[in-house]
Amino acid sequence: MNLEKMLLDSVELNTPDSIKKDIVFNYRNKNEFTFKLTKEIVEKLNLKSWFESYKKEALVSTAGIRGPQNILYPHDTRFPINTLGITLATLAKALVLKEKYPNKNLVKLVGCEVRYNSKTYLDIIARIQAALNIRTLTPTKRQTIPIWLASFLAFKLDLVGAEYITSSHGISVKNATKDLNNQGSQFLPNESMEFVNKIEEILDTVDKKGFYEINFSNSEDSLIDEKAMERLNNGVDYYCEYLKNGVANTSNIEKIKNAKNKIVIDCVGGCAYNTLSKILKNLEIENSFYWLNTKEDPFFHSIGKDVKKDKEGKDVFYDWSLDVTVLAKDKEGREYFPVVKSLDYGNKLKDFPLNTAILITDPDHDRLNIAQIISKSKAQQAKDAGVDYVELDDERILCVFSANQAFLMIMDFWNKSLNKNPDTQYFIIKTTASSRAWDEWAQANKIKVINTPVGFKEIANAIKKIEAQYEKNCENITIYDIFNKKTELKSNPRMIFGGEESGGMIIGAVDVIKSLNNRQALAMREKSATEAIIVASALISSIDDDLVKQLQKIYDENNIISKYDVRVDIAYYNESEPDINKLKEAKIEGEAKRTKNDIFYLALAIAKYENKITLENIKEILSSTFKNLDFSTLEDVIFVGDGTYLLFSDKFIEIRPSGTDAKTKAYAGGNDKELLFKYADTLGNYSGDLNETYKKYLDENYVNSSKEKSFKIYENYTTRDEDKREFQVPNYNF
Repeated sequence: MNLEKMLLDSVELNTPDSIKKDIVFNYRNKNEFTFKLTKEIVEKLNLKSWFESYKKEALVSTAGIRGPQNILYPHDTRFPINTLGITLATLAKALVLKEKYPNKNLVKLVGCEVRYNSKTYLDIIARIQAALNIRTLTPTKRQTIPIWLASFLAFKLDLVGAEYITSSHGISVKNATKDLNNQGSQFLPNESMEFVNKIEEILDTVDKKGFYEINFSNSEDSLIDEKAMERLNNGVDYYCEYLKNGVANTSNIEKIKNAKNKIVIDCVGGCAYNTLSKILKNLEIENSFYWLNTKEDPFFHSIGKDVKKDKEGKDVFYDWSLDVTVLAKDKEGREYFPVVKSLDYGNKLKDFPLNTAILITDPDHDRLNIAQIISKSKAQQAKDAGVDYVELDDERILCVFSANQAFLMIMDFWNKSLNKNPDTQYFIIKTTASSRAWDEWAQANKIKVINTPVGFKEIANAIKKIEAQYEKNCENITIYDIFNKKTELKSNPRMIFGGEESGGMIIGAVDVIKSLNNRQALAMREKSATEAIIVASALISSIDDDLVKQLQKIYDENNIISKYDVRVDIAYYNESEPDINKLKEAKIEGEAKRTKNDIFYLALAIAKYENKITLENIKEILSSTFKNLDFSTLEDVIFVGDGTYLLFSDKFIEIRPSGTDAKTKAYAGGNDKELLFKYADTLGNYSGDLNETYKKYLDENYVNSSKEKSFKIYENYTTRDEDKREFQVPNYNF
């Protein structure tokens, strides 16, 4: 069955002829032109309703303002992501920059990965910026680049920012723009709200004046600058220089060159190969790798794609996304990895030897997952270590390591390989949803830990807070994490590792990183699968046995108790639904369920924070709601920026509403995997109904006010010890 045709046919069928013909403005016109946004267009397309949804996403989004699009007709404004929405957002961001840096020569970068319509959106962004006299760097021939390269170049070249078009490892019909500031960091909500408010101003102008004119430059305008990126070799040389200051040191490169087996890199149809192959060649280690899925494909070679039955028993297209750790249940109720199944490693790697490692990246090449082929006779060892696996054939299994497990091995390897300075304070930064084993490992190795809310922009924000004090030569650097825990660092801090359970990581630099204009950084601002691939390859090449044994060794050496981690994803609707009206209706219903579940726990955390209730009260409420669970060892309930964290003496559970969709994510970590799943599954799937015990302590008005209060707590956290270093627009000479 041709799954892509099935998807495209369903989109074609569900797009009315009126929308196919009415493209609003001719974004296909490559010449200079002016689009007049009129009051009639705003009313006809119900743009104010679109804007309210967009604004809501901007307040909570963890990784760009994402959403589905009409992959055949990108001007379809019934979808959150569309050509007109991209136009308004780009214009607003450009106007904010012009106001912030008046009379300056502004330079931004725009890049994209392989998703449907990405090149169209890139063209729109570059042309609007050029029309406003903002020089826009684009990769040579406007080819794809990874998100981390856009981020790195924003910092290294001292740009005013960058824009990157991606929806990470999300489903094929989704897209988004990730907004990067002059540091290369993803926008925090307060930064997003600056341009969101500007969109509102534009729509208000249309209301008052009747129209707003938006200028587009010629698609080949000289301010759309491919030549600079060509001279810079698309940033590859600068990035290799950066890598050599960290994971690509001489020792690691030699290990990789001498790898016993070829290491497999699976690009899953994304943009990894285009840049990563050049980097590996530059580092002279390209012969140690074997590639899969190097051809760029917006349908990702059917990876993660499936067919399901709808309510009427009809076959419908379904997308599991590209997250290889997603678990599902088959008709018999048995768990399996649907994305891993679609990778077809049993056939593709049937002739590869035991202990072959597979490094799996995603479309924008920022996340990494690690898998390894081992003997079926070692299945029990894998199970004991908490490693999930699938059978490849009668003799081999494929171990699928969670990022929690893979990154623990990476940080341990990197820590042991460092030539440490006794005057340096080493630390890691992790998200609260990541493994508690990381905290235990750090404690065993006398390394400080800073916990942040979910999202790599949060890790970047913590790094910048530390750097701001470092640059002032503070003898003692202090930072408060999301648990309100104060961490003190010596005057010469270095980051060992920064990462999150969803597969994103960076390693801190050995020597301070400097931009062309001499700004300083202790680590980069965006997760990088290239960085992860190099350090993971050095680790894999340095051990004689398999990674399961290596993981167990780390557990034993560091007396780690919290060996097991669980994540339960609750999706409240089918994101691949081609009928936009059904999709919107299902999403609204799903968001209501997600919010109700979220607020049930959030209100308890806020009430405890405000001393409205005690821990004993919370235990009573939870015990009366979940009679099949034991809350006697509960020690705290904490709002952690975007979710609620239940801390037990022997485990943690975090319930977090997705910042990008109608989903609930339930995380758990501890020493009993089956018990962790029971808690995560039960709490994550709860309806959010308040029983009489709950109402005895908190009324519904208080519960419903908790979300607004949480925004204030989060804002206070992000601005505490805020990095207030001012950006100076330099005189660019590239």
